[in-house]
Amino acid sequence: MGPTRQRCAVNTVKASDQQATEHLSPIQNLHPCRSSGELPSSISSELPTTQDTSTMKRFQSHRRVQIDDAQPARYDDDDDAIASETLENGHYKGQGSINLRPSDSNVTEDQEPFMGIKVRRKASLHRDYRGDYLDVPSRPYLMKILEKQGDKKVLFADKVLKFTGSGKLKQRILLITDFAIYIFDPETDGLKRRIALAAVDKISLSELSDNFFAIIIPTEYDILMASTRKTEIVTVFVEATKSTSDYELEVVFSNRFEYNAAADLVKEVQFEEVEGGVKTRIVRK
Repeated sequence: MGPTRQRCAVNTVKASDQQATEHLSPIQNLHPCRSSGELPSSISSELPTTQDTSTMKRFQSHRRVQIDDAQPARYDDDDDAIASETLENGHYKGQGSINLRPSDSNVTEDQEPFMGIKVRRKASLHRDYRGDYLDVPSRPYLMKILEKQGDKKVLFADKVLKFTGSGKLKQRILLITDFAIYIFDPETDGLKRRIALAAVDKISLSELSDNFFAIIIPTEYDILMASTRKTEIVTVFVEATKSTSDYELEVVFSNRFEYNAAADLVKEVQFEEVEGGVKTRIVRK
């Protein structure tokens, strides 16, 4: 049985910004499938500082409606060889999810809570949301696919890191419109996956100052990503879903959460605050 998840009300936010960086830092030192099963504690520091928000608006969860035209899941790592994993199981000291309010030990002088719960850096408070960090209209291959699908408005576009089902890290383009999520391979310009916003059940994050978030999709397999702009991404998801649907997206904060890495593979992401940062493990269930 998985850990109990605690839920909270989601708040809308706005913020102010330094100039954003278009590209993420190199990922060659990020290996989630080391023999210890741990992600390097430097994963947060190797990415630029987190994009975050300030004021908030309350959201109320509604019962979801089953989607009739859901398409079969396409696996982002279908072309990858299955990587062997030796992961630590049962070595996490905490039990279940932690309290919804950050403890004094979670929030330092250089950090403030996001949505009243998640720890974030003060430096990230003074940033404006740009939405499109890739200048999508200047990329014909992106525009062609959006026009074919009938999407009219780009709400967010940036490069992110995505964990494949086999545990590898891949750089991807995450593009959010008013109707769907798109995941592209920036090396091949290929569309890896399109997911209707209505198919997303919730977004899971830790309460700590890491860059991870999981998009939970009951009709398909889930997505685990890392981005320095995770707060903006979550805000865009919530607002877009509210604008186009009769329900409001749920955001769940827990320092342990599960996601379906593939159709028959469940993994748990575990977060632990350590000196100098956050230690993250991804373990098989």
